[in-house]
Amino acid sequence: MRDFHCRKCGQQLIFENSLCLNCESQLGFHLPSRTIQVLDDNETATVDDVPVARCANAPVAACNWLVAVGDDLPALCESCRLTRTRPEDSDTKAMEAFAEAELAKRRVIVELDELGLPIFGKDQDPAVGLAFDLLSSANESVITGHADGVITLDLAEGDDVHREQLRVSMDEPYRTLIGHFRHEIGHFYQMVLVGDGPNRARYEELFGNPDDDYQAALDRHYSEGPPANWEDDYVSSYATMHPAEDWAETFAHYLHIRDTLDTAAAFALAPAGATLDADLPGQVGFDRIIEWWLPLTWALNQINRSMGHQDLYPFVLPPKVLEKMEFLHELITSDES
Repeated sequence: MRDFHCRKCGQQLIFENSLCLNCESQLGFHLPSRTIQVLDDNETATVDDVPVARCANAPVAACNWLVAVGDDLPALCESCRLTRTRPEDSDTKAMEAFAEAELAKRRVIVELDELGLPIFGKDQDPAVGLAFDLLSSANESVITGHADGVITLDLAEGDDVHREQLRVSMDEPYRTLIGHFRHEIGHFYQMVLVGDGPNRARYEELFGNPDDDYQAALDRHYSEGPPANWEDDYVSSYATMHPAEDWAETFAHYLHIRDTLDTAAAFALAPAGATLDADLPGQVGFDRIIEWWLPLTWALNQINRSMGHQDLYPFVLPPKVLEKMEFLHELITSDES
């Protein structure tokens, strides 16, 4: 994530800011330029000769993104329009969790956009287009997952206590909202980048057959656990369950790495070439990313320990995982992605 500043007073800003705390200017994030703009008294601005205003979800999802002004205002931004289902306005607790989930989703959408990955909704492709159902399990059963481009998220994952209880019970070293989005959207990009096309053969060499019986794999995983020495070939124990989950876990970790390096570069903690929009295609580009990543995470883990926290990135990347991730990197950085 970039280092933002108020264009009126120079105050340092964060991605979530909708108000400058120094000069009290109203602010909005503009995805095409990836900048934070200062709004006028009418809460509008002009970017590249295009009038823009706040997303219609500003009141209900604390969305600070800007959309082009048109006859159909209030309009939804590039991220919010992908959400198909959300809680009722009257469910105030669920709506608080909804706003938190939307913030995590916006971060993921920015990263995907910077990586140049295609982002298209059900209005463009009803069969496999991307959509989000953000639902509360307080009054109904909600299972976080993916199916044909639809990502369902249990908003209870935004509750720290609930999420930590699940993390411990499932023996996970890491569990966050943004991690869920990155994992589930990985399933979407398996369809987009691999599917049944020319990349399928290499996918099967590295991950296995994605058409293996999923329910049988799920039952086996939760009854028997991961195989012995799974750490040699997988980024997490959950990745051992099924080839599709291995891909999604690897995809999520790739996004973790790229976004963290991008943020580190913005604050001079990593080389300028580590940004998301840097030209780093193929094996050489991937090797550079890992060369930057390993010492950065070592340092950040030690800093966390100095503050009495758990490691920021509590994972090991063995050669087999790096091979899988390199394949994924090549697909993402390909001119055809």
